[in-house]
Amino acid sequence: MRKKRVLFVCVHNSARSQMAEAFLNRLGGEFFEAESAGLEPGKLNPYVVEVMKEIGYDISQNQTKSVFSLYKEGRMYDYVITVCDQEAAERCPIFPGRVERLHWSFKDPSSFQGTDEEKLDFTRKVRDEIKAAIEHFIETNR
Repeated sequence: MRKKRVLFVCVHNSARSQMAEAFLNRLGGEFFEAESAGLEPGKLNPYVVEVMKEIGYDISQNQTKSVFSLYKEGRMYDYVITVCDQEAAERCPIFPGRVERLHWSFKDPSSFQGTDEEKLDFTRKVRDEIKAAIEHFIETNR
């Protein structure tokens, strides 16, 4: 059985798309192969690295990638899932083939204000929302 290929896209590929990729590859790796990329690749969000480590996911060595580079390489996906706001999602390229485009809007951890602990708490909430969305996606699409 061929695994379904999934691409998660957000603005910087530094937080939301990285978490979604990690969750889908571990929780749904039997059925799915996930990658992530950004419209304007940045650097990994340290709060995201920390909250993922808390639950046993080490993403500290992940690199951020450009969605446009993957597009130019001719990568093919079964699903392209944007995990940013709608305005940013509309800038995502249309990949060739029979691609199902989905949009899941999650708050951007890099926009959070407050103390380090408050930023970690906000980031944990987003992490848990993304994990729940991934679990539902696996259940309904495998």
